[in-house]
Amino acid sequence: MSFDGKSVIITGAGKGIGRACALYLAGQGARVIAISRTRADLQSLAAEIDCRTVQADLSDPQAARDAMAEAGPADFLINSAGINVLESSFDMTDAGYEAVLGINLRAALITCQAFARARVAAGGGGAIVNITSIAGHRGFAEHLCYAASKAGLEGASRVMAKEFGPHGIRVNCIAPTITLTELALEAWSAPEKSQPMMVRHPVGRFAEVEEVAASVALLLSEGSAMITGAVLPVDGGFLSV
Repeated sequence: MSFDGKSVIITGAGKGIGRACALYLAGQGARVIAISRTRADLQSLAAEIDCRTVQADLSDPQAARDAMAEAGPADFLINSAGINVLESSFDMTDAGYEAVLGINLRAALITCQAFARARVAAGGGGAIVNITSIAGHRGFAEHLCYAASKAGLEGASRVMAKEFGPHGIRVNCIAPTITLTELALEAWSAPEKSQPMMVRHPVGRFAEVEEVAASVALLLSEGSAMITGAVLPVDGGFLSV
C-alpha cells in the first residue's frame, strides 16, 4: 500500500493505536496531521516523523471543531482518541459517563462531521476509519460506558456510511481485541483478568498496535474501495469462537 500524496488526520495520535497509525502511514508516504491533548506526545511524535500537530482536548465539543478546522482538509480521517473509566453498572458516575462518552463517541461524531463537510466541499471522496472495540460486542465487567461508546460509534458509522456514500466517502470501523497500549495495560494488568481472556483467543495472544495500524491502512486503501459500513474485528479470532 502506498499513500504518497495523501493526507490523514489522526485523533489520539500521541499514544497507542493512534500513534502506531501515524508511524505506519507516514512510512507509507502519507502526510500526517496528528491531534492529541498532550503536547509532549505530539512533540515526541514530530521528532520521529514529519507531521503537523494540533493540540486539543476533544472532550470539549468546540475544541474538537476548532481542532478539525486547524487540521484543514485531508484525504482520510482516523478516530483513535479514546479513554476508559473502570466503573461497573452499579457504580457508574456522571463524571465517568461524561468523560468516556464525550471522548469516545461525541468527539468522533464531531470530527467525522467536520471531515465529511470538508470533503464534500472539495468534491467528495475520502475515507474514515473509527477505532471501536470487541467491548462493543461482548460484555466485560467494569466497561459499561466504554462498551456503550464503542457500540454507539459502530452504529453511528453505519449511518454515516449510508449518508456519506453518495459523496464517495467510505466509513468503516476497526474493532480490536485487547491491544497492548497504556490504556489496556491499566485495565488488564492483573493476571486473574488477562489470562482468562487470552485463552479465548485462538492465536493465543493479544494484539500489537502495529497490527491494528496495518488493518486501518488496509481499510483506507484503494484495495478496500468496495468496503463501507463494515466493522472489521482485529481480534485473533476472539469473536468467532
